[in-house]
Amino acid sequence: MRRILIIVCCVLQLMPLQVNAAKPKSQLASQNSKQPPITAPEHVLRFIDRYRANPDPNAVPDVVKAMSTMGLFKDMEGAGVHVGFIGGVLGTNPKTAEALISRMFPMPPEDQVAIVRAIAYSGLPEWKELLGKFVERMPARAVLIERYMSGKLPVLQASPMEKGPSILDANWGYYFATGEWAPVDRIITTLAWSKEENDIEKLTLAGMTKWTLANNASRDTDLLKHMKDQAATVRDKLVVTTLKDIIEAVETSDTARIRKEAVASIDELRAKGPLKNRNMSWWAQAGSTLIAAGCIAAAALGQVEFGIPCIVGGPLSTAAAKYLIPSK
Repeated sequence: MRRILIIVCCVLQLMPLQVNAAKPKSQLASQNSKQPPITAPEHVLRFIDRYRANPDPNAVPDVVKAMSTMGLFKDMEGAGVHVGFIGGVLGTNPKTAEALISRMFPMPPEDQVAIVRAIAYSGLPEWKELLGKFVERMPARAVLIERYMSGKLPVLQASPMEKGPSILDANWGYYFATGEWAPVDRIITTLAWSKEENDIEKLTLAGMTKWTLANNASRDTDLLKHMKDQAATVRDKLVVTTLKDIIEAVETSDTARIRKEAVASIDELRAKGPLKNRNMSWWAQAGSTLIAAGCIAAAALGQVEFGIPCIVGGPLSTAAAKYLIPSK
């Protein structure tokens, strides 16, 4: 019954982030100049992790090809950090965005979804025109392209955070690429669900937000300062209270408490609520959400090298759900 929570707990225990923001830029530049070949998922995450301190957009197309070769786009729900990162790179390089995208080809049709989303997520004023230029190179993605261009699918900036873990992940990816505060502010809004008592997805997302903010801020002084600024200006009292708690945990080196509290709150919600809501469908949803939360932790925080299972949907979620169903 507790197998899925054990998986999530293990993920949470293995999540030290390596933002490097506190290191001198000269040291970061030296590290980037010695970037090892991109041959494994952890190399991709290391590149994303260090990119913000010393941007190198010309290197990104080759990294995107490596992502494709390694199968990182096979499950788009787990590729949010990568897609958000690519979108952020394009958004901060408007004059060379088209050339950068061209160099990402050839790309298998099934992986072209990542490019389509990255362009739509880029935040460029002319993103629709840019996407239109690549329709002929991605005929298999024509329907998806039409959905974005017609507004039937939202861009990242308009995607509701409750849409799912991949959106939280994509916002972190955009921040890793740009250092902009807008995606961080969107992430912070999910703290309003920190005391959620009915929706396990929202509670899980809030818990992952607390943990990712704490771990990022413990190594990123600019992020910590921004969180303090937000705590002084945000109107939602629960968001402010939760932000201050995260800040306190960071400044007292007590981020482990955030992890424990997040897991405890999820565990509590599992154990409460009306019986009519404890059917197979509800628990299957819970199982999928918890696994997704683990994926956020593993992908966004650079822990793929630990080999943590990170599959959302499909047989694993279905099988996992039965371990969450309370015995009668």
